[in-house]
Amino acid sequence: MKIFIKNMVCNRCISAVEQVFSGSGISMKSVTLGEAETDRELSDHELMRIEKKLYEAGFERIKDAARQITEKIRNLVIMKISGLDIEEGFLLSEFLSNALHKEYSSLSKTFSQYESTTLEQFFILQKIEKVKELLLYNEFTLTEIAGKLGYKSVQHLSAQFRNTTGFTPTAFRKLKNHHRQPLDEI
Repeated sequence: MKIFIKNMVCNRCISAVEQVFSGSGISMKSVTLGEAETDRELSDHELMRIEKKLYEAGFERIKDAARQITEKIRNLVIMKISGLDIEEGFLLSEFLSNALHKEYSSLSKTFSQYESTTLEQFFILQKIEKVKELLLYNEFTLTEIAGKLGYKSVQHLSAQFRNTTGFTPTAFRKLKNHHRQPLDEI
């Protein structure tokens, strides 16, 4: 039985969901971002118990197909950005259409209906949060960050960063309060 789950954004989320199911005595075939598959069909009582435990752990079961697509889009975007392998010329539309085997216009419309932003803006906000993280870790130069996240230049990254946060990347690094947001709240 497949169960779709909202707010799974990292490998720790996968572990947390696995613990919810194992703590309930339910064996799993697999758990991936946004999705858990059990070895068997669950009773209504088991589903209600799992939903409650998921909610307590900060997750939510998704029953609606359009919301499931929206969550898959969110997870694909987050994973693509966290992989730091966005080449210059990367097309979000092509990436999502190929990954989900649906037309981008349909995906974009569905996403916008359930989220408080457009798909393109969500992608930008996710990239900016990753830039913030990388700036704070101080592992990469701004030029390297721009390259890893598909920006055409440092100037492009800086302009988008300033438009989104109100700060230049350099000014952001110097702040005491770095105004970072959890990925599942973007």
